Formats: sequence, structure tokens, C-alpha cells
Amino acid sequence: MTDDDSPNTPLIAITGATGKVGSLVARRLAGTVRLRLFSRDVERAEAAARALPRTTAAAEASAAALDFADQPGAVRALEGVDVVLMVSAEEASDRLAQHAAFIRAARAAGVGQIVYTSFFAAAPDAVFTLARDHFATEKLLADSGVPHTILRDNFYQDVFPLFAGDDHLLRGPAAEGRVSAVARDDVAAVAAVVLAEAAVAWAAGREPVHAGHTYDLTGPEAFDLHQAAAVMTEVTGVQTRYLHETVAEALASRDGLGAPDWQMDAWISTYTAIASGELEPVSADVERLLGRPAQSLRRTLERLQD
Repeated sequence: MTDDDSPNTPLIAITGATGKVGSLVARRLAGTVRLRLFSRDVERAEAAARALPRTTAAAEASAAALDFADQPGAVRALEGVDVVLMVSAEEASDRLAQHAAFIRAARAAGVGQIVYTSFFAAAPDAVFTLARDHFATEKLLADSGVPHTILRDNFYQDVFPLFAGDDHLLRGPAAEGRVSAVARDDVAAVAAVVLAEAAVAWAAGREPVHAGHTYDLTGPEAFDLHQAAAVMTEVTGVQTRYLHETVAEALASRDGLGAPDWQMDAWISTYTAIASGELEPVSADVERLLGRPAQSLRRTLERLQD
């Protein structure tokens, strides 16, 4: 497919378009704007583009290969883009360097606005170690001169069944801490709203919309892992419980997985960040942007069962 050249139809690009969040955003925007779907696997991106509904030629979807670390290639891929959803790169020791290259590429390509998926409570000294990269990326965006919007999403409600594993135990050093986890679907819905409104403004030559804003995306309430396990048990019918571990016990129980130190630190700090209270505050930004309440953990897990 090729992009329609209508100057009045915004062009929105989505990185990680075949991933969980990116694909949800693409489906929400399909048929309303021109889309350019990015993935390292261009064949998967092309298949995703073909599968999207379209209402007019001016709302066509196309696909292209994109590697964050390939700055010249990213510049070419981003040409003509009004707004891009920058879904953070996969966890890696060099993720920040990849982000920096992509931001430079977006600036060089003349992208109008970047919408970045960051993390709740991102800070240089965040307990959750990967949130430090997100904070550093936010700083890169601030220094880039490119208008941008930050979506700081908390942990996804959708992943708690994965945390439980085959033994149906949520195990880690979270103590009695609470987390205001958010539905992945709500994050995608917010991203779609922000992208569409920003792109329309850029295509019309108006002032940027949502630029300079940081939105905290959480669920409607905070819960501890005992409560999460209870809801999982009720929804799935599979007995699930939370087992508190000390940091030393958590390291020992994961020792055979062969993960590098930075990844092990990230896994453990998932739980210590909950214990710290950093991830407990509840934000109204999802409801403010979507005009409806954020989805609960129970609703998300029920939807996953459908």
C-alpha cells in the first residue's frame, strides 16, 4: 500500500505496531486517518496494515521497517509524518541509546509531535529500575525541541496472570504495597485520542494539542498483591495467591533463569517499587481524556477470559 497524498488527512505513525499496545492503537485509529505502521518485521507490519478496515483512500494504512537504532533509516521512514506514537523499545541494556537515536531521527525528519509511552513515577532514582530510562528519555524529548506528549502508564493489569506463572503464585518482595495498575486497553484508547487530536491540529496548521503535557495513566484504584491474587482466583477459577519474598529470596528463586544483572534488577524492582508506595497514587487522567472511568482489574481479567 502507499500513503494517500491528501494534505488534509493527517499521517500518524505507530512504532511497535505489531505489539500489544501499538496494534490496539492502530485498530482504534483505522479508517479515520492515514496510518504508517512501523515494525522491525516489515512483513508482519504489512499484514497488520492489510487487516485494518479503511473507509476511504485518504484513511489508508501502510507499513515500513523501522529500527530505533538505525537513525538514517528512521529519518527516511518518518518523512511526512505529522505525529508519531513512540512506543518504548523492548527492554535492553542499550534502550536509552536506541531512544536517543529515534528522537534525533524524528527531529531530522520534521515530525510534528511525538507521543511517548513512558512509565508512572519515572524519575532518575525511581525504585523500578526501568523507569529511570523512561525519565532519561523524557529529558531527551524535552531537549529535542520537538513538541511532545508523555503518557506515563503504570504496570498493566493484563500482565498479572503472567506474573503468577505456572505455579499460580505471585511471588516477590512487594510486602503490603499497592499499585494502581492500568488496563492496556485504556492506555491504547488514551494514546489514540491524543494522537488523533494532535494530528488534526498539525494538519490544519493550528497550535499543537496535548504538547507539553504529561498524563499519568492508572486504574480506578490501587490494590495489593493479595487482592490481585484474590481477583484472579475469582475470575479464572484457578487458585492463585501472593507469596512475599525477601529480596534475597527473590534473587534465589529466579537464579536459574540466566538473566543478566540489569534484567534481574528490573524484575525484582517490579515488586520493590510496589512495596515503596511509588506506584500507589491514582490519577483521573484516563477518565478525563476518555470521558469514562478507567477499567478495573476485574474487568480486564474478565475481558481476557472472553
